[in-house]
Amino acid sequence: MHILIIGAAGMLGRKFAARVAADGVIGAAPVTRLTLVDAVAPVAPAGFEGDVVTHTLDLSVPGSAEVCVAGRPDVVMHLAAIVSGEAERDFDKGYRINLDGTRLLFEAIRAEHMRSHYMPRVVFSSSIAVFGAPFPAVIGDEFFTTPLTSYGVQKAIGELLLTDYSRHGFMDGIAIRLPTICIRPGTPNAAASGFFSNILREPLAGKEAVLPVDEGVRHWHASPRAAVGFLVHAATMDLAPLGWRRTLSLPGLSATVGEQIEALRRVAGDRAVGLIRREPDETIARIVAGWPTSFEAKRARALGFEAESTFDEIIQVHIEDEMGGVVAV
Repeated sequence: MHILIIGAAGMLGRKFAARVAADGVIGAAPVTRLTLVDAVAPVAPAGFEGDVVTHTLDLSVPGSAEVCVAGRPDVVMHLAAIVSGEAERDFDKGYRINLDGTRLLFEAIRAEHMRSHYMPRVVFSSSIAVFGAPFPAVIGDEFFTTPLTSYGVQKAIGELLLTDYSRHGFMDGIAIRLPTICIRPGTPNAAASGFFSNILREPLAGKEAVLPVDEGVRHWHASPRAAVGFLVHAATMDLAPLGWRRTLSLPGLSATVGEQIEALRRVAGDRAVGLIRREPDETIARIVAGWPTSFEAKRARALGFEAESTFDEIIQVHIEDEMGGVVAV
């Protein structure tokens, strides 16, 4: 099995590659080759015994996508994107990376299909940002997409392209709408949703964090560990039950910022909570107000996708996976 990971230097790309290296298989198939692609140099996962090829390139530059699919990977994991806040601020860059890059990748796959009947499994990382207000308190699987951010529009278009290219038989694709990933390791990024992780990750490390929105803000979350599980399952599952509805809203946990903070208090104590500083940001508040807060995700659950059921679990996953099981405060 040959797996291509586009966005391999990002958090999910690195964690997915590490999972593949640790397991040595995906589903029941041994993984013998990894092709890792990103705009910054990706690093081969420790312990992987197969062949590793790395490319540092911009998927939106003509010719780059052809390099990616030249080795005819069996699974294409498309995780590359610029984040929501940056896509909103820089209109041209957002569409170039998040839309043009995706279209060029799908076109390169189609061209190879026309030459050799190549038809890989393509997993497209989409987002709950494809939904915009007004929406019900809990969004069902039949609810329509009305994105209110450029990032959400770009992801929604990617979903439609994936379905059409799959319907024509150029690839066997699935788009998965990931919950907001929390707690993201590392340092704060430009995502409008970054504070959901910041207010937990930084205090757990003994650092101050800024909270830009009200504690009543509710959102939909899953841990990085759960997200990697989503990717593995999407890469290996039988897609026949989906028909041509190739997009799934995935399971997660609905929680308010206040509930996040109380979970932090239970796990790490009052001192950690005291490191959260309130600093309202109207731009972030406006963006987040247009995002959904909870999903039924019945189709995805029935197909075997699973996530955490409490925020205490999400915090504990971060402590185990990123902090060696030890809280700094």
